[in-house]
Amino acid sequence: MTWVLALILWPLIGACVVTGLRRNDRLAVLAAVVFSLVELAMIIPTWATYDPGGARLQHTSSMDWIPSFGVHISFGIDGIALVMIAVIAFLVPIVIGALGTADKLPQDRSAGGFLALILVQEAITIAVFAATDVFLFYVLFEIMLIPMYFLIGGYGGANRQYAAVKFFLYSFLGGLIMLASAIGAYSLAADKLGNGTFDWATLVTVVRDAPASTQIWLFLGFFLAFAIKAPLVPFHTWLPDAAGEAPIGVAVLLVGVLDKVGTFGFLRYCLPMFPQASKDLAPLVLVLAVIGVLYGSILAAGQQDMKRFVAYVSIAHFGFIALGIFAFTQQATVGAVSYMLNHSLATGMLIVVLGLVIARGGSTRISDYGGMFKLTPLLGGMLLIAGLSTLSLPGTNSFVSEFLVLLGAFETQPVYAILATVGMVLAAAYVLWLYQRLMTGPVRGTALVGAGGGPGTAMAPELGARKTIKDLGGRELAILVPMVVLVIGLGFFPQPVLDTVTPSVDATLSALNGGQ
Repeated sequence: MTWVLALILWPLIGACVVTGLRRNDRLAVLAAVVFSLVELAMIIPTWATYDPGGARLQHTSSMDWIPSFGVHISFGIDGIALVMIAVIAFLVPIVIGALGTADKLPQDRSAGGFLALILVQEAITIAVFAATDVFLFYVLFEIMLIPMYFLIGGYGGANRQYAAVKFFLYSFLGGLIMLASAIGAYSLAADKLGNGTFDWATLVTVVRDAPASTQIWLFLGFFLAFAIKAPLVPFHTWLPDAAGEAPIGVAVLLVGVLDKVGTFGFLRYCLPMFPQASKDLAPLVLVLAVIGVLYGSILAAGQQDMKRFVAYVSIAHFGFIALGIFAFTQQATVGAVSYMLNHSLATGMLIVVLGLVIARGGSTRISDYGGMFKLTPLLGGMLLIAGLSTLSLPGTNSFVSEFLVLLGAFETQPVYAILATVGMVLAAAYVLWLYQRLMTGPVRGTALVGAGGGPGTAMAPELGARKTIKDLGGRELAILVPMVVLVIGLGFFPQPVLDTVTPSVDATLSALNGGQ
């Protein structure tokens, strides 16, 4: 058994154990923590045994599934997939640890059922990044919607059913369009080889030689599915609703991990399989990317809901990632891949910190807060670090990624790079605006009103009495400190990630250019 198979199977085993303990929430949480930490520990040997200079796909395994149609259960990873799998394994223990602090489940729902769905989501998402059979990838692409649908629809806010259905329908429709293109690629392989196949490596060599018009049609099927998932403007409208209604931990996985399947798909499928179509349609994608940067930034600045704020920030950041991918330079593409990782860390931390703010104030509206730094200085400091990473301050993890994207994009697409740079200025404005509204000034608003009782004391006007607003405790610090370490550590020492992803990026660009 390869490490990749172990990474897929272990959370599924954990989900079964947690489900059996669902009548005892304390044991269910303990079991979920143990399984998630073991999963994280398994990333170490997986990363250590991965050779960046070796074969394109490593830790491979394959078995027949539907032999008559050339379908296999095949897995393998390159450097890009390895980085994304690592960030999933890192974020899941954070999500589990946030339960009961940043996350408050409905009283009639058990923690066991929630955590079992989280572990299933982890396993399926890892399998999506590791799949090397296109049909298997499609099946997993659709199946991973199911646990997320129940996580949003069963544990979310007041409009959770609407948000869950909208999320499911958008992504499911995109997947069906991708299936049509996958069948088209299968038919091309059957015509050329005599036998159809869904093997990714084989399809790359076959489809890349198809006429440009055929490539464009097939490219569009994959691209639309990934653009919805990413999401790129104008396919983004499901994300603010889903992120706004999802529980905090689910929003971390949704915005920090699942969306990356879209940008990963651009790199794994669109560029190497359809090189000519990628080049022909790149100007359109670049326009959408820059619109996403500006549109997401402007709407983020105008948000009154904290969770929807993060959704629009992410839309802007995905514009940067798409710009880096379709600029077709090594620097920009390496920057885009590292941005996929660093956005997950920065946004994941921002969502958790805002969840802790919401847990204390009881409201998601920004206008219901003010002066919280006086009551919770540690929480205010964590929000500042998360915000600075989000706006890509030098010394934080996101800066290197954003700098590489803009520097590399400027080589081939100077106009789009300059326009995207405006997004950096807007990011500083909306992040600092959020921090100023929440943390500075007098303690005020409908959720918190100063009561003159000293630090940590505020009035709950609806109760007509004082209540204590506690600063971060030991458990909350245990969740946030590892994220701070990575935010700062990767800001000053990003080389391990860059060294891991660069050979895979070079292989992707080589396949793209070899299609000329």
